[in-house]
Amino acid sequence: MLNLSTLLEESARTYPDRDALVLGPTRLTYSQVDAAANQVANLLVDRGIEPGDKVALMCPNLPYFSIVYYGILMAGAVVVPLNVLLKAREVAYHLDDSDAKALFAFEGTPELPIGTEAKTGFDRVDACRELFVITADPATPSPIADTETFAQAVAGQPTSFETVATDADDTAVILYTSGTTGQPKGAELRHRNMRDNALATKALFGCDETRPDTYLCVLPLFHSFGQTVIQNGGFAFGGTVVVLPRFEPGPVIETMLKESVTVFAGVPTMYWGLLGALENGTEVETLAKNLRMAISGGAALPVEIHREVEKRLGVTIAEGYGLSETSPVASFAPYGEPPRPGSIGTPIPGVSMKLIDPASWSEIEWSADAIGEIAIKGHNVMKGYYRREKATAEVIDADGWFRTGDLARRDADGFYYIVDRSKDLIIRGGFNVYPREVEEVLVTHPDVSLAAVVGVPHESHGEEIKAFVILEPGSTLATADLVAWAKTKMASYKYPRLVEFVASLPMTATGKILKRELTRTSTTAAATPSHG
Repeated sequence: MLNLSTLLEESARTYPDRDALVLGPTRLTYSQVDAAANQVANLLVDRGIEPGDKVALMCPNLPYFSIVYYGILMAGAVVVPLNVLLKAREVAYHLDDSDAKALFAFEGTPELPIGTEAKTGFDRVDACRELFVITADPATPSPIADTETFAQAVAGQPTSFETVATDADDTAVILYTSGTTGQPKGAELRHRNMRDNALATKALFGCDETRPDTYLCVLPLFHSFGQTVIQNGGFAFGGTVVVLPRFEPGPVIETMLKESVTVFAGVPTMYWGLLGALENGTEVETLAKNLRMAISGGAALPVEIHREVEKRLGVTIAEGYGLSETSPVASFAPYGEPPRPGSIGTPIPGVSMKLIDPASWSEIEWSADAIGEIAIKGHNVMKGYYRREKATAEVIDADGWFRTGDLARRDADGFYYIVDRSKDLIIRGGFNVYPREVEEVLVTHPDVSLAAVVGVPHESHGEEIKAFVILEPGSTLATADLVAWAKTKMASYKYPRLVEFVASLPMTATGKILKRELTRTSTTAAATPSHG
């Protein structure tokens, strides 16, 4: 038997009274989290969920996420984490595509109505039978009509449960990723993929169970980075995970000081925000004293940010690289070695990487200036894309090598450096956005004839989404109106903030839009105060 939930169960047996999850004044010990997860597992079995069934979870960084996550695993079911920014149309797509039988969704806020979007999407998918609404106050009824609250559902459920025996190769989690083509696809990650990747963080971060770390989790838990590196990695070694639902520099700094955070992981835009909010003096000295590990991933970290963090906080940011399809960590900066700014490190133990010719899949002979597509093989590579054999075969060969679509070079010591992406994928603030999906939504507007979406440089988000739009003849649509409309149709990280109306688009002789030409002629997008 190998079940990912044993990361929680083993720590609950070893450190029952140690704080596992913290959110403001709420502090839950490992034994409390384990007991609550057991109630979730009992609930699912009572409602007819069987081993292998898919259960979706749409919840921001709250203790509920981890409780439900591990409870689903204990029941032998598969966790399908959903981005909390998804709209009803997108929720329905994910539930239907994953064959989800149940959905746990946080009620949300007036600004982010997660529960309302979840319910509307849920109602469109007949196969999804159960919806549990997580309310901020367990004593309050559900604000969503005709729904059962999480608190009502688990009331009276036993706090003990015999974890379902799952095989190491059984699917534990399905993470949806835009990948490189079409609609989002579900990457099936085995129990061993996720567990081995979490356990690898001990050597990567220098974890010591006798001196447990305090992790700040502001990375979204529905994303592979926060889920594996912070939640699962932290729980594996008895650490305390301090969660924050969203990134705001001021509250993040305040929390890091209050909780004496020792490990911080973020995307480059978060470090950019922290540097802008830090004031010299006591808070910098205290942060520098407590923080022993700073981790960056999700996008390339500018060398200037790397150097400024080291200068002001005395900690070297350790960069890594990975994808949802690789659980996610594939390479990381070797612990204890001098930093190499700009490098994504070397392959983690048990993982191999090589550079291949994108056209032939053959390995490229090494030289100092050789550039190729990164291919990965090891314990971290996914089983495949759920119900998509053709798409799986396009990225995983017969020998188990996964092609990433990312171009890189390698130095003489085996350190890798990302050069570019071979596809059109946009990374905005650490979130993957596939232009085709955005384009397909834009052209549903009655005034839009054709649209092409590209990423343009942005000071804080890395990239911003820009749409070049050809309007229908006679249309008087304003750019602001199209942006406002798009905001109602797509998650906030997907819709284009920048729109330019054009009379024509550059194309090849075969009619393919030359997006590189659009990107080349676009100006850099200015930084905005928002990190949304």
